Amino acid sequence: MQKESNGKIKWYILSFMTFSTLWSFGNVSNGYMYFNGTQVIFSWVLMFVLYFIPYALMVGELGSAFKNEGGGVTSWIKGTSTAKIAYFAGWTYWAVHVSYIASKGSGGLKALSWMVFGNAETYDSFPTIAIQLATLAVFLIFCWVASRGLNPLKKLATIAGSSMFVMSLLYILMMFAAPAINPNGGYLPIDLSPDKLVPNIDFTYITNLSILVFAVGGIEKISPYVNKTDGNPAREFPKSIIFTVVMVLVCALLGTVAMGMMFDPAEVNANFNSYVANGSYWAFQKLGNYYGVGNLLMVIYAACNAIGQFSTLVVSIDAPLRMLLGDENARQFVPKGLLKQNDKGAYINGIKMVVVLSGSIILAQIVVPGAAAVLTQLNKLNSVCMPLRYIWVFVAYILLKKAGDRFGQEYKFTKGKVLGIVLGAWCLFVTLACCVFGMYSDDPFTMILNVVTPVVLIALGFILPEIRKIQDKKEAEQA
Repeated sequence: MQKESNGKIKWYILSFMTFSTLWSFGNVSNGYMYFNGTQVIFSWVLMFVLYFIPYALMVGELGSAFKNEGGGVTSWIKGTSTAKIAYFAGWTYWAVHVSYIASKGSGGLKALSWMVFGNAETYDSFPTIAIQLATLAVFLIFCWVASRGLNPLKKLATIAGSSMFVMSLLYILMMFAAPAINPNGGYLPIDLSPDKLVPNIDFTYITNLSILVFAVGGIEKISPYVNKTDGNPAREFPKSIIFTVVMVLVCALLGTVAMGMMFDPAEVNANFNSYVANGSYWAFQKLGNYYGVGNLLMVIYAACNAIGQFSTLVVSIDAPLRMLLGDENARQFVPKGLLKQNDKGAYINGIKMVVVLSGSIILAQIVVPGAAAVLTQLNKLNSVCMPLRYIWVFVAYILLKKAGDRFGQEYKFTKGKVLGIVLGAWCLFVTLACCVFGMYSDDPFTMILNVVTPVVLIALGFILPEIRKIQDKKEAEQA
């Protein structure tokens, strides 16, 4: 990371840091599959203008206001409200990882299958019960790794994330160069006239918006760097964010066009589950064929993805749990049994709770007909659950604006209190609405899973403080 001698970061370096954290090829692939091919271009632009830009700039102001706090969203909530509400923010951040953890094993096995067999059919032909039991076994192995205080995959997660980012850019560059190198590759014609890009905004369209919200979320991770930008944060940070937004938008649009040269939306819609589960692999397989290198690019992509999925699995079991149970504010609301650490420093009962919750999702999907349907189901479940943590960013921003100038932030997204509250409420509404509508599915089991999972996790967040209250009361009576 390039820094000035005074420890400050140039605005464009911060942009690239943010970009590599936010973006991956999976975002392009999912957008194309869920929004009828190139019609997603309209939706990407809409999402960026009405949601992502204000969201990113709110994070900038919150980071500036709490520049000395290292707890992220939880610190912002505690600073603007109470420790109890901060606990709920921390709980939400942990809870949404339950479905995410359940999906990582499936994604890793899928990537390995593509590496070994070089096709989608082999993995998808396995009985669902066999796939889910294998996924459960992988999950339990990594839970054991986390319980032993072993996190050898943390560095691999960073490397894999960077390599996936590079592969995303490589795909766009190579795909646009392909027609010049191999004119007879069999590319599909693309019609980018305005009337062809406007989607049919119906109920299905609205229920899929959670996919795009999930894709652009998570920028709050860079909030600690707001006041470390070289120069005036009020000028340099917005410049960095806008440049990041432009890069992400350009990659989304160019990546969509590149996929449009490969895949017919009618074919995608006719085989939706297969394309959601395998589309990114088919994309790199086709790209390799255009360049005459066979499956080489696909194997490289699958290897990067396998490493990324499995390393993210162990990090997601360990890191969010440590953030929740290691936080002094949250600890007072958590049952004491969950605070137990083994001789390796791992929160052993917390990991057991992860086993029960994430394991339940994995086992429940045994009844799903087909491995591709399992991956599609998990993809949508994540788009419903993961954005719930963004809600606390907007709650914190609304509370910050209500507090006026009490926190003395150097950078302000909005100077007016009312405008700030309105924008915060707007983003809060969009996030919540997309999550709620995203729960809908024509398949009853998928819809039940989409509704029950967040409801159970939210309910558990309310139950745990009550258990702790009873424990504290009993100890006080015995003292």
